[in-house]
Amino acid sequence: MAIPETQLETWSNIGAVTGSSTTYNTIKNVLESSNTPYADKNFKVFLQGSYGNDTNIYAESDVDIVIKLEDCFFSDLEWLSDNEKELYKKAGFIDAVYTHIDFKKDVLKVLTDNYKKDVNPGKKAIEITASGNRRKTDVIAAIQFRRYYKFNGSTTDNSFIDGICFFTATGGRIVNYPKLHSANLTTKHQDSNGWLKPMSRILKNMRTKLVNDGHIEAGVAPSYFLEGLLYNVPNDKFASSYQDCFINAMTWIQTEADKDKLLCANEQYYLLRDNMPTSWSKTNGETFLNAAINLWNNW
Repeated sequence: MAIPETQLETWSNIGAVTGSSTTYNTIKNVLESSNTPYADKNFKVFLQGSYGNDTNIYAESDVDIVIKLEDCFFSDLEWLSDNEKELYKKAGFIDAVYTHIDFKKDVLKVLTDNYKKDVNPGKKAIEITASGNRRKTDVIAAIQFRRYYKFNGSTTDNSFIDGICFFTATGGRIVNYPKLHSANLTTKHQDSNGWLKPMSRILKNMRTKLVNDGHIEAGVAPSYFLEGLLYNVPNDKFASSYQDCFINAMTWIQTEADKDKLLCANEQYYLLRDNMPTSWSKTNGETFLNAAINLWNNW
């Protein structure tokens, strides 16, 4: 028996945004204060995650913030020709004096000075616990990452995909593209006649129910990957009703898609890959898909 359309409509609704908005603006003001040690640097503060992408649900209230230093960068030259790589080496880029390590240390101090014991350095992000009307918040202190696809011998005559780079507590480097993820989701949402984002919320609510009912473990299906999963579904599969959208999407994913070629919404990484911090493990992906289809069939 299929999940009723009325239930899917309920699950499609966006979660509360007032508390998230207040939390973001308050912490953003703290990070952008003129009294910070990095106030004279070139940096940007912006949202990422479900709230930033308008795909948040009522059970998902965390606020994810990026503060990105743009005075220095890491780069990926893989897409450049051998000649372009040589030109890059000769371009004369100077090693940064103020590095990511300095920046993250300063960001942590600013947040700790303001929120005291509510701040935890965390493994990836700096965590600020919920308190009163403030939502739980993760702050990633990052620097610019450039994935070059053209370099003609000048620091200005070049083209690259703009991302972020940060390091875990154990020193592992993570590169991601939150702005591109968000922009691509919005384009896909428009191209699918407004179905993508509500369908993302439906999958997230299904995930929450599956976790609460003990059918999958928490952490098996992060929101980022659920958004990426639907991003791959052809636009013509989104149509008519939420029931039709779910059936069409799951049928395409399970019977037509080459799962090894599915992409994350930023289109810079494959969606399903094992032992990759930027990809969904194949086991977890299949676990969620099977559980979601079973929930649908046995409602």
